[in-house]
Amino acid sequence: MNSFGSVVAFAALWIVTGLVTGFWMIRRGHHPLWLLIAVVLGPLFVPIALERAEHGSRLVFAGPDGPPSPRTNPSEGLRILIGLDGSPESQEALTTASKLFGLTCERIVLAEVVSFDATEESGRAEVDAASARLAAAADVLKGRSIPVSFEVLAGPPAKTLRSLADRQDIDLIIIGRRGRGLTNRLMGSVSADLVQHSPVPVLLTPQPTKSAARG
Repeated sequence: MNSFGSVVAFAALWIVTGLVTGFWMIRRGHHPLWLLIAVVLGPLFVPIALERAEHGSRLVFAGPDGPPSPRTNPSEGLRILIGLDGSPESQEALTTASKLFGLTCERIVLAEVVSFDATEESGRAEVDAASARLAAAADVLKGRSIPVSFEVLAGPPAKTLRSLADRQDIDLIIIGRRGRGLTNRLMGSVSADLVQHSPVPVLLTPQPTKSAARG
């Protein structure tokens, strides 16, 4: 192999190593910008990823009502988890849940999942924005006399929502068919993952019409 071929092979190996490691980080709930850093650093990024990568998910912020208490009577109504992310699609999920189940549900749990990196001091604005969105949505539901609680969590979105559904004895997950953000585009649809792997039924809401999105 000539010197040019060696350089090309080395560069390809460098980039592929970075891509694989970067995607591994993202799948574990880290920010997509790590992919760019991983491509630049190549194999040098591997020990960084192993040191920084977190596993599972964790609670970042909980609303004043706290998590729902264990149910003693399942016949009281459905306990519904709605995944939000600030997109029009997630707003449609909230609207659909309120219209279809409203006063007949036992409780609605609102959740937004952020990256682990957003929980660091430099990324707190993302957590604050998520908390504000959930609080506003909860106020709307409370105004309709719907029992509601909310949480901001960090981790891989689909896996984190599945774990939350299991912990809080959720009967149904409602989520927009497509969310926002680079993570969703890079790693595939969170909704598709939930449909395939969720232990409870998943209701996907369609993309809202332009007039509904503007309203």
